[in-house]
Amino acid sequence: MTGVVLLAVAGALLVVVAWATARRPEHEIPSRDGYFDQWSVLHGGYDPRTGNPWLRGWLSMVYAIARPLARRGVQPDVLTISSIWLAAAVFVPADIGGRWAMLAGWVLVASGLFDTLDGCVAVLEDRTTRWGYVLDSAVDRVNDAIYLAAVVSVGAPIELAIACGFLFFFMEYVRARAGNAGGDEVGTITLAERPNRVIFLSASIHFGGVFLGHRELVATAGMAIITAMTLIAVVQLLVVVRRQLLAMPVDDPAVVTPEA
Repeated sequence: MTGVVLLAVAGALLVVVAWATARRPEHEIPSRDGYFDQWSVLHGGYDPRTGNPWLRGWLSMVYAIARPLARRGVQPDVLTISSIWLAAAVFVPADIGGRWAMLAGWVLVASGLFDTLDGCVAVLEDRTTRWGYVLDSAVDRVNDAIYLAAVVSVGAPIELAIACGFLFFFMEYVRARAGNAGGDEVGTITLAERPNRVIFLSASIHFGGVFLGHRELVATAGMAIITAMTLIAVVQLLVVVRRQLLAMPVDDPAVVTPEA
C-alpha cells in the first residue's frame, strides 16, 4: 500500500512539473514526414519509412501522441522521467495477479511509449540537447532492468532475465563504442530494437493474465523469445559495425587507439 501511495504522489508531482514547465513553441510543428526526416538524421541516416514495419508503425503511433504534447510545449525531460514512473507502476497490477496482469502488460507498453515520446517531442519542439540525449540513454537502461524484473515477478526465471539484460546492455554498449570510434551509433536496425523489446516483454506479462493456469510458462516463453532475438541482434550489429569501422581510412582522425 505504501508503494502505491508513493507512486501516486510521484505521478501527481510529474503532472504539476509538466504543466509548470510547458512552453508553447513559436514555430510550426513538423509533419510526420518531417519528423521521420529529423529522426533519420539523429539515427545514422536510417529512414524509418523503409525496412522494419514494426519501427515505422511504432514511430507513427508515437508521432500521433507527441504532436499535441509538442503543441502544448511539454518539457521532453519530464516525459523521460515519467517513463520510469510508469515502469515502476507495472508492479502494482502485476503483484495483484489474476486478470490484473493484462493491465500490467499495457502499463509496460505505456512506459515504453513515453520512453520514445520524449525524443519525438524534443524533435518536434526543436529542443534536442546533448543532456537530453544522455538522460534518455541512461533512463533506457534503467527501464530495461525494470521491465525484466517485472517479467520475473510474474514467473520468468531470474537467470534468463540476467542473460537477456546482459545482451540488452552489451548491444547498446557496442553502439556507443562504435560511435566513439567514428562510426554511427545505430549501425543497423536489428531484431531487438526497443519497440520489439517492449512488445515481447509486455506480452509476457499480459498473456499471463489471459492464460492464468500457464502464467509462468507464458512469462518464460516471452523472455526466451526476446533473449534469442537479442542474441541474433548482437551478431547482426557486430557484423555491421566491424565492416563499417574496418572500411574507415587508417589516418581518419576519428579512429581511436586501443585502450591500454
